[in-house]
Amino acid sequence: MEGLRDCTTSSSTASTPTFHTLRQARRTALNRVFAAIYSCAILAFLYHHALKLTHSNSLAAFFISLSLFISDIFLSFMWVTQQSFRMTPVYRSEFPEQLKQVVNESDFPALDVFICTADPYKEPPISVVNTALSVMAYDYPAEKVSVYISDDGGSQITLFAFMEAAKFASHWLPFCRKNNIVDRSPDAYFASNQPWCSETEKIKEMYESMKVKVDNVLERGKVADDYITREEELTAFTKWTNGFTRQDHPAVIQVLLDNSKDKDISGHLMPSLIYVSREKSRTSPHHFKAGALNALLRVSAVMTNAPMILTLDCDMYSNDPQTPIRVLCYLTDPKIRSTLGYIQFPQKFHGLNENDIYACEHKYMYIVNPLGMDGLSGPDYEGSGCFFCRRAFFGGPSNMISQEIPELNPHHVVAKHIQSQPILELAHKVAGCNFENSTRWGYKIGFKYGSLVEDFFTGYRLKGEGWKAIFCNPKRPAFLGDVPISLVEVLVQCKRWTIGLIEVVFSKYNPITFGTKTIGLLMGLAYAHYSFWPSWSIPITIYAFIPQLALLNGVSIFPKVSESWFFLYVFLFLGAYGQHLLEFILEGGTIQRWWNDQRMWMIRGLSCFLFGSLEYFLKYLGISTTSFNVTNKVVDDEQSKNYEQGIFDFGVPSPMLVSLTMSAIINLAALVRGLTEAFMGRKLEEMFVQMFIAGFVVVNSAPIYEAMVLRSDKGRMPIKTTVVSIFLALALYVLFPFTVRN
Repeated sequence: MEGLRDCTTSSSTASTPTFHTLRQARRTALNRVFAAIYSCAILAFLYHHALKLTHSNSLAAFFISLSLFISDIFLSFMWVTQQSFRMTPVYRSEFPEQLKQVVNESDFPALDVFICTADPYKEPPISVVNTALSVMAYDYPAEKVSVYISDDGGSQITLFAFMEAAKFASHWLPFCRKNNIVDRSPDAYFASNQPWCSETEKIKEMYESMKVKVDNVLERGKVADDYITREEELTAFTKWTNGFTRQDHPAVIQVLLDNSKDKDISGHLMPSLIYVSREKSRTSPHHFKAGALNALLRVSAVMTNAPMILTLDCDMYSNDPQTPIRVLCYLTDPKIRSTLGYIQFPQKFHGLNENDIYACEHKYMYIVNPLGMDGLSGPDYEGSGCFFCRRAFFGGPSNMISQEIPELNPHHVVAKHIQSQPILELAHKVAGCNFENSTRWGYKIGFKYGSLVEDFFTGYRLKGEGWKAIFCNPKRPAFLGDVPISLVEVLVQCKRWTIGLIEVVFSKYNPITFGTKTIGLLMGLAYAHYSFWPSWSIPITIYAFIPQLALLNGVSIFPKVSESWFFLYVFLFLGAYGQHLLEFILEGGTIQRWWNDQRMWMIRGLSCFLFGSLEYFLKYLGISTTSFNVTNKVVDDEQSKNYEQGIFDFGVPSPMLVSLTMSAIINLAALVRGLTEAFMGRKLEEMFVQMFIAGFVVVNSAPIYEAMVLRSDKGRMPIKTTVVSIFLALALYVLFPFTVRN
């Protein structure tokens, strides 16, 4: 960013306006005091467990006490690691208008945008088109912007969609500029309540015409000749031969728009738009999304080599055209620029129902925790909405790793036209499936391999190399994305995360052993909290079954209400939940959304965390293989209606639903047994904690009972799942007394 460096150096005087500010959260001191008090309570709690273990008078009592002890060890560990987010949370503000008064547009660094898609039937091409158009319409010099579309499915449908998008862009971009539109995703703009005029109607007709064409091609499954109007378009599709498959095909690189010559209808240059489908072979590893991003990193280096890179999910469109200027508020700061690896914006979503029943907002993962990490060395990379300095992918701040091909070096200046034969030949070469063989790509260079959660792992490794990051959370969301609207889709996505996180735990980069040494204790613990997420399944599963089965058999395992230890249990429960609720509310949440968030925490613990862990260990034993499942973004009308009304969708059969249903059945039976005993005046004081836990699970399982008994729509619980769950719950109930007595 040489031009930018010169600009900021000359303007860094006493009269230069402030481009960004930083302040510490007011709750920091209270967080630290509460952490000290709560830590003492945890130590006392674990001491109580140790006493129970040493005084166990039977094998059954020892087994139950040991199970609860192990459960609480994991709960304590996760609580301790979570404190790393609470020690130094900070808030930032940016002032892009002041920056534009000082920095000339001619000094802005070039920007390459990476948008990844993989399956046109799960990720509708028109949605990907909207994402691309929204960033092409940035308030940023068009000749400095290049948008790369990675189509890892190698679909001619996706290429056709972007050919049509390039034509529509020549009308859409000047329309946005002329009318100063903020919602620059066409779908978002036309769905808003903006005042319309005849020009708006004309633009909408053009958009709908494009949408119909793309949808027709998607329905047919191929691009018919009647949709191809130009010779160069026909040539572009010649690579799709009979032997072309999504897993085995040559590289396809098509320049659809060139920002050095292609102009819109008003005569302004348009950003470059480049379609890339890397070469695939069944005999070569492709490393899922990380491999696709590395292919883009190399292809873009050859063609444009912009010093600034934005990565976006295909369904996450730009919601603020000023976002790149906001990023420059940090890149112009000479105090932080030399070690600044990336600037992460929070993932936020449109279309969430009122109470966010599936907790897809992920307020802790995307807002609360990054605020805490920002006070250390910066947030983790969240996979989308992140602006990177290209240099960060080529070694640490003080030790750049040079490339054998000079054109791939981050400081290389592209001197040839992007459509020149040498550039296109080299671009195809670096997009080849064997290019990375015997290189450091994916290990020391680029996006990192070794985990299905390539975003988490890449951010973590960059921190280990010495790079810092910044969390930028403006009032108007910079990006908005889609969310899954069925429970199984949510769980499948989370299961993929689970497998990837466990891969990090069992690698040489374990955050406890490696992270705390290389990035400091608090940052190491922060990454450990994420990496050990799947371990939530252990305490959640134990507390979902053991106390309830004991209650069904009349066995008391917790202190009586009259005992002093009982109040320790109360403090630990209310303290943890109370702090969680407070942080959730402070960051703009509601009580109902918080309730659904903690409900989904329990659901994940009994389903995707549990089954993801099982799948990882089966893979480790060579019994199964891991695949990258693309989250389905196609919306079913009935699913959409249920989601808008806040009704859970259980309609897709999945083994993950069995454990949930078993827990709901056993907890309901235990609560009924406990209430019966209490009504008869027996054991209420002894069984109160177990009854409370069972009741808590029952209340959270209300959607499951409704889906099992009351519903008849497609979102009801599958009958097979219900039958299997009842059978397994009965088997568990029958076997447990033998375990206790023997």
